[in-house]
Amino acid sequence: MIFSDVVIIGAGAAGLMAAATAGYRGRSVTVVDMGKKPGRKILISGGGRCNFTNENASPENYLCQNPHFAKSALSRYSAQDFIELVDRHGLNYHHKTLGQLFCDNSAQDIVDILMTECEWAGVDIAMRSEVISVNKNDTGYEVVTAGESYQCESLIIASGGLTMPKLGASPIGYKVAEQFGLKVLPTMAALVPFTLHDHDKQKFDGLSGISIATEVTSEDGTTFKENILFTHRGLSGPAILQISSFWRSGQAVTINLLPETSIDALISEWRETSGQKSLKNMLATVLPKRFIEALIKQKDISDKAINQISNDEITYLGQYLHQWQIKPNGTEGYRTAEVTLGGVDTDEISSKTFEAKKAKGLYFIGEAIDVTGWLGGYNFQFAWSSGVACGQAV
Repeated sequence: MIFSDVVIIGAGAAGLMAAATAGYRGRSVTVVDMGKKPGRKILISGGGRCNFTNENASPENYLCQNPHFAKSALSRYSAQDFIELVDRHGLNYHHKTLGQLFCDNSAQDIVDILMTECEWAGVDIAMRSEVISVNKNDTGYEVVTAGESYQCESLIIASGGLTMPKLGASPIGYKVAEQFGLKVLPTMAALVPFTLHDHDKQKFDGLSGISIATEVTSEDGTTFKENILFTHRGLSGPAILQISSFWRSGQAVTINLLPETSIDALISEWRETSGQKSLKNMLATVLPKRFIEALIKQKDISDKAINQISNDEITYLGQYLHQWQIKPNGTEGYRTAEVTLGGVDTDEISSKTFEAKKAKGLYFIGEAIDVTGWLGGYNFQFAWSSGVACGQAV
């Protein structure tokens, strides 16, 4: 039996942040994780460069049944606070669009910073330690792994969600929550590509790799203005990943393929300058040629000279190109999703300390709970913020 003030299940972003924070307060901390190495999701994020925060992170960038829940943690440990941490470690990073920050070199740099912080804070980390059981006793909690048992006063569940099972994702966080009577909301894959029905897949066969700057809107009216990307299985790209968190099975999404201009204005201009030219060739100046060819081949739009297009046809084109509706078949699921929507109900947890209201000394942080950020570094920021808030409380 190993005695620790604090045991943390999960050596990911939130767990390591909580560990270092608690360790610096003089608490003895042990982190257990079933994987071979810590921070595995960090390592593959952002194409291996880890979009580690977003300068614009605010509660409005998160989905949660209680929209106020994330306010406390985000206000007490902001994106700027994490930036100051990585600056102290000399991390080289760069800014991308929409407030996103990425490592210049490798996501390993972020893991190294977290592991250095844990080392300085005296944290013990036990990898390859699969949790078999968690039980409450008179002095706190007992965590039994395949090779050891740990006794602690405070237990932090930072085991993440169900995304990317190849990296060792498991439902243990939800099981522990249910074991202690906490409500767990239904989960689904989020920030995930769409798959298409066969008829749409055939229509867009051969377009894989084509990207279009768009504005995508879900049935609830949520809109994101970013690129979509055609894939072998369907649609991806930042706008699709964003909208997937708001999409539900059976719904359509509406895509404005020309968000920066109107087809009416374009055709008026083309009539004056290029009236003899074909619609296909002129559309190919503002949209990818292969995409236009696919629409014409499927007879979604008809090709003719610009000066032969009727007003009714312009109206139809406007509706098609500015309000292109597509009904996904589904998503690629947890295999490729970046986060899990849903999880431990935030009504069961203190927004200040992340302690479960029904189980003294039991805490839930990060992706295990019902807080899901937008694409763009928001989920990592919530991991840092919730980890610090909890680490200061245990």
